Amino acid sequence: MSISTSTGSTIVPALAENTSADATLPPPGLRVLCVDDNVDAADSLGTVLEMVGCEVLVAHDAATALARVEQFNPQVCVLDISMPRIDGCELARRLRNRPGSESQLLVALTALGDYNSLERMADAGFDLHFAKPLPPNELYAVLRTFAERGRPEA
Repeated sequence: MSISTSTGSTIVPALAENTSADATLPPPGLRVLCVDDNVDAADSLGTVLEMVGCEVLVAHDAATALARVEQFNPQVCVLDISMPRIDGCELARRLRNRPGSESQLLVALTALGDYNSLERMADAGFDLHFAKPLPPNELYAVLRTFAERGRPEA
């Protein structure tokens, strides 16, 4: 089950409780993988997360992310959906098939919001969906809640 926020994101209820403009920041050292083929978008998100103390790995395609994910071992993966060659849903499936991924939070970040796309993202193993543009405070709140409680059971 999921709910939609006023910003167009869909969030599982266990993570929705702390989403507000005055949300606390994520804890320092939270490891976040950001993957987006839009270089500016990926780098900007990475910078914003680094500024609040997260350890960030930015990749501009799924192949690079897959090649580096074992060494980085992210706790959270924020993935664009519409990428060339390997899209975000296929990347999510591959990440979910890795040993130990059951505790990882997978976040879809996309302009897609139609029912079929949302269903496809859920089937790929995403825990939640944010529509672009992403409000940083909303992501911070989700990351803080994840760090405190772990991945929600859908």
